Amino acid sequence: MERVVERFIQYAKEYTTSDPESTTYPSTERQVDFMKKLEKELKEIGLREVERDKFGYVTATIPANGIENAPVVGFIAHVDTSPDFSGENVNPQIIENYDGGVVQLKNGVEINPKSFPEILNYKGQPVITADGTTLLGADDKAGVAEIVTAAEILLQNKKFKHGKIRVAFTPDEEIGKGTDYFDVKKFGADFAYTLDGGEIGELEFENFNAAGAKVTINGQSVHPGAAKNKMVNALLVAQKIIAMLPPTQRPEHTEKYEGFYHLLSLKGNVEKAEMQYLIRDHDSDKFEKKKKLLTEIVQIVNLELGKKRIELEIKDQYYNMRQKIEPVMHIIDIAEQAMKQAGVVPRIKAIRGGTDGARLSYDGLPCPNIFAGGHNFHGPFEFVPVPSMLKSVEVILNIAQLVGKLN
Repeated sequence: MERVVERFIQYAKEYTTSDPESTTYPSTERQVDFMKKLEKELKEIGLREVERDKFGYVTATIPANGIENAPVVGFIAHVDTSPDFSGENVNPQIIENYDGGVVQLKNGVEINPKSFPEILNYKGQPVITADGTTLLGADDKAGVAEIVTAAEILLQNKKFKHGKIRVAFTPDEEIGKGTDYFDVKKFGADFAYTLDGGEIGELEFENFNAAGAKVTINGQSVHPGAAKNKMVNALLVAQKIIAMLPPTQRPEHTEKYEGFYHLLSLKGNVEKAEMQYLIRDHDSDKFEKKKKLLTEIVQIVNLELGKKRIELEIKDQYYNMRQKIEPVMHIIDIAEQAMKQAGVVPRIKAIRGGTDGARLSYDGLPCPNIFAGGHNFHGPFEFVPVPSMLKSVEVILNIAQLVGKLN
């Protein structure tokens, strides 16, 4: 079981950050480089039907052991790390016995229990962090390591009776493109689980409905000394739109089932400015109302300007998977039972984000999300407790056996 730690540290050192500005798929060649290594490793430990397709997806099979007629279950994780923070030259380090104090890292970075009180839940446990200069990459290389380790155990230890199992590793999840070319039919699973959750015990089958909005503002640049009644400052128009959106519906003021507008970027000058917004809500009606409000605000400001200077493009990205999971709630029951058998208290909650599983569920592969163990993703404060990773592997093994009993 401890092999999962070695694997994770090895994987975390691989530079696999995705790139939202790229026009290729996968978005970065470095992801392909890692996928090639993963493909080789899966073959070496004995998985069957190992394949890396032209889109970078790596899939493989764990053959049935003693149970031929069970449903086919899948386990899925993504290999890319978030472009929100550096994922290059990651230097994982193990705190062998976390003492409950402040974890001091490089560049003055510290994981302080006052700011991150959840770390106190792991006092006395070995905890893995980066060194303060990069993110760690537990999102989702912890999930990758856990799936590969569970696969190796299932192949080597014949006491585990199970049906056919499929595994898959995807690129570009962090930029919302993880399943753009995923072939659900070819994958051949009846249902699957993403190993992409956070703290130990997380079990999620609800996520945000998500859209991205691009607001392009065409101003009018005039020398400031002669600007009266002539200049239209695109940056100030952007500021006006920001002010008209409800300030209480920003990420920093929301939690649980509360949705938000997230200003992801603002760039430009007097002549032209561009804003990128993320629009999120679990409730489909509220989600539609949020998109409508932004559309109406743009229309109002265009009218005030007396000219259509603002262009708005809204694209839906993914939807709440709950609608697709509710008809097959037995797969949630299986995951919950698997956690209890491992001595893990299930924490059923809604994801304040999305996973590959959200889109896969709408593509015909019901795919809830279970914990991989990490905390504070996408930044230098990220950490993953070792026992959480070990329990994740155990949960995968339990799911495999429980699904086998469905034959």
